[in-house]
Amino acid sequence: MLSPHDLIRLIWAVNTVLAFYVVFHRKRSVATSWAWLIVLLSMPIIGFILYGFMGRELSDENLFAINKQNHIGLKKLNRLLPQNPPQAGKSDTSNEAKNLIQYFNFQKEAPLSKNNRVKFYTEGHEKFENLFKDIENAQETINVEYYSFMNDDIGNEFLDHLINKARQGIKVRVIYDPWGSPGASKTWFKPLTDLGSEVVAFITAQNMVTKYRMNYHLHRKIVVIDGKISWTGGFNVGDQYLNRSKKFGFWRDTHVRLVGSAAWMLQERFVMDWNASVKDDKNLIKFSPKLFPPIKENKFSEKDVATQIISDGPDRSLPYLRNGMMKMMLMAKKTLWIQTPYLIPDDPMIATWVTAAHSGVDVRIMIPSMPDHPFIYRATQWYARFLMNEGVKIYIYNNGFIHAKTVMVDNKFCAVGSMNQDFRSYTLNFECDAFFYNRSVTRKLKEIFIKDSQICTQLTPAITASWSRWLRFKQAFSRLLSPIL
Repeated sequence: MLSPHDLIRLIWAVNTVLAFYVVFHRKRSVATSWAWLIVLLSMPIIGFILYGFMGRELSDENLFAINKQNHIGLKKLNRLLPQNPPQAGKSDTSNEAKNLIQYFNFQKEAPLSKNNRVKFYTEGHEKFENLFKDIENAQETINVEYYSFMNDDIGNEFLDHLINKARQGIKVRVIYDPWGSPGASKTWFKPLTDLGSEVVAFITAQNMVTKYRMNYHLHRKIVVIDGKISWTGGFNVGDQYLNRSKKFGFWRDTHVRLVGSAAWMLQERFVMDWNASVKDDKNLIKFSPKLFPPIKENKFSEKDVATQIISDGPDRSLPYLRNGMMKMMLMAKKTLWIQTPYLIPDDPMIATWVTAAHSGVDVRIMIPSMPDHPFIYRATQWYARFLMNEGVKIYIYNNGFIHAKTVMVDNKFCAVGSMNQDFRSYTLNFECDAFFYNRSVTRKLKEIFIKDSQICTQLTPAITASWSRWLRFKQAFSRLLSPIL
């Protein structure tokens, strides 16, 4: 019979062998491999439980379901695009971004469209007030996709609007991620589904034992109404996004309303996510003019915004969205301004920012002054200090919590969407960003950044020197785990 000491040695030995096997038997980044190895070796048994939920890659079944989906409306959109205004106005910078546009559309999945109107929203009450107006005016279809769809005041108000439209005969569909949607159960959605509407959990959040992956989230925020009006950005559906949280106070985010042919690409994204997530083939969405209605050809207007909708996720072999974002950032000649709630970049992104800063580009990154996840915020602080020492200007937002995910390059290009500047958004989450090749739109976003800067504190060596040794230890330790946070 083994003594207690021998048993501990045996457990330790088996744990060590299994840890190395589990971490290195699949292809993944070196940083992620070592981060998981630290967890598995420092927390025997418990580490493997965590890995079982958070470390496993997407199941083959999930990958097949996601990758088999067809672009049901893409051919129609491509046929329509030549009818878009061929002229390039003073604000249109799409000709200057040809290589970037070509990169994103290499697989013929992200065509450029110019027939669009764009409006930004930075405050929750205004965003939801206008979104609900669009929902109330819906004539045919409402498709909703959110990471967080919470059972609280704004969640119930949103649900009531959908129920009201379902009673009018409007086709309503909802995709949500249960992990990010506390209280949004099948029972809660039942008044909507009883009226013939459909609600599904995203495919990665189904079947806890065989398919569930806690680490792979549906992080997209998409609403498409009648195939003509669309919304995307950083806001989820929850009271905290309307400044109703004592912890966060004012919630500063960025969302965008798109009217025009770019709505079709968000519709495409919704349809593909839907068809991957439904369990019964009879619930698959097929092409319908109600989803992709004809868009009238507009006469040339300075208000037309050249737009690409880019979606990405761990079903791709390479970080497609991150790579394109880096390509756009390296085009900066004067300014590169970024807003992100989480600053946990990988080495290629760090190299992009540092290279730009060392080339004389004004690189600014705005981050929150408070954590919503302690480990993540300590890692954010570590990277903020490192980047500051390399010439990147770090701005700490003091008026509540900033959750905006925006990028501005010179006065030419910008992006708004769901992608944070962290490992999770680069490789683990299913994300969606809108890229705008337009001076006027980029200037509007920069004006918002400048206004936010007025209530920020710029990080300085004096501030970081005042950080205690204990705080620096927590930052350094969190940074070691950053690839899996």
